[in-house]
Amino acid sequence: MPEQEYAGFWIRAVAAVIDTLLALIITLPVLIAIYGTGYLLSESYIQGFWDVLFSYIFPIIAVILFWIYKSATPGKMITRLTIVDAKTGGKPSIGQFIGRYFAYYVSIIPLFLGIIWVGIDKQKQGWHDKLAGTVVV
Repeated sequence: MPEQEYAGFWIRAVAAVIDTLLALIITLPVLIAIYGTGYLLSESYIQGFWDVLFSYIFPIIAVILFWIYKSATPGKMITRLTIVDAKTGGKPSIGQFIGRYFAYYVSIIPLFLGIIWVGIDKQKQGWHDKLAGTVVV
C-alpha cells in the first residue's frame, strides 16, 4: 500500500459525532412529527415501525451507500478522511464495506474495545477495520 497517514482515534471520533448529529437533524423531526413530542420522553427503545425504519434501517443503508459511493460518511468527508483497502490503498469492495458495517457490532459489544483499539493499533485500525481489511486515512 502507498504510504499514507492513518487517521487516529480522535479525528475519527469527531467524524462520528458529526455523522450522529446529521442523522439526528434528519430523523428526529420526522419521528416527532409521526409520534409527537412524547417520543422524546418515552422509556421504550422502539416506538413502532417508523421508528425502526428511520432510526435503524435507513441509517444502515445510508452509511453503506456513502461508503460505496464516496468511501466516507459525511463526517469523514468533512474531516477529510477516507476508507481504503488495507493491502492496496485502493477502494474497498462492496463486500468489505458491508462486512465493515456489521463488524462494528463486534467492535462495540465488548465495552467498545474494538473502537478504542484505534488509539492503540499502529495502523489505527479498529476491530471492524481489521475484520474488513480496511484502514482510514
